[in-house]
Amino acid sequence: MADFTEKLHAGMRTKYPLRRRLLARKTRFQSMQVVDTVRFGRMLVLDDIVETTEADEFVYHEMMTHVPMYTHPNPKRVLIIGGGDGGVLREVLRHPVERAVMVEIDGAVVDAAKKYLRKICGRAFKDPRAELVIGDGAAYVRDTADSFDVVIVDSTDPLGPSMPLFGKEFYRNAARIMGRQGLLVRQTGSAFMQGPELAAAVKHARQVFDCVEVFLSAVPTYVGGHFTHPLMGMTDFTKRITAAAVRRSFERRPLKTRYYNPEVHAAAFALPEYIGALCGGPRRRTK
Repeated sequence: MADFTEKLHAGMRTKYPLRRRLLARKTRFQSMQVVDTVRFGRMLVLDDIVETTEADEFVYHEMMTHVPMYTHPNPKRVLIIGGGDGGVLREVLRHPVERAVMVEIDGAVVDAAKKYLRKICGRAFKDPRAELVIGDGAAYVRDTADSFDVVIVDSTDPLGPSMPLFGKEFYRNAARIMGRQGLLVRQTGSAFMQGPELAAAVKHARQVFDCVEVFLSAVPTYVGGHFTHPLMGMTDFTKRITAAAVRRSFERRPLKTRYYNPEVHAAAFALPEYIGALCGGPRRRTK
């Protein structure tokens, strides 16, 4: 079986030996593959970019979910934009939420996850608290009359159908549907390899949100060093991301995790100097 080679970053190639290719098709929005790799198990690939794997998905999905969920004082209503593999939805539903709405533009990704990536999505799509909407996440945020405590933007990189999710208009619409203590989190790729993406996301977010802080994770298949996640809200939440504050929140709603814990939660917001420079340093909204 031929290898799969990812060419996301200029001047870098990452090769994954394969056992077999389970799915390869063009959807309405993108090319999609599900491959069985030698080292990472089953892997979802969209437009020739690695999205998630069975072996290391827990790092990304736990950090994308539990950092905002334990930072918010009482998250009951959660909106997930993207996340078609079901991993974030799975982690959200481990909390005592009342409602979790997932808006995924490409229903074919959800279908593939249900068939080939059950180790990742589990029974999340069957949970009665979960609502699946196949549609445009940016349009949903613009048009919905509902409100949410936590918004998790689990999108691909700012290419193709994900482009509208990275602009100032999206942030303004998201802020409109979030409660006063609401939080929004997204991923902005490798700080070393995709620094302009992180810098642009933080700049746009700070024109809308009062508090924007960036935290880090380490996902083996997301090559290029520190993987970045801006967290943003309309109130200053920095006192709620200390280890002591998160520990209190975690003890009220304990979960068994593989990567996340309260100490990692707090430490993830400590940024190397070059990443802090990309983010412009911690500051409040100026516009």
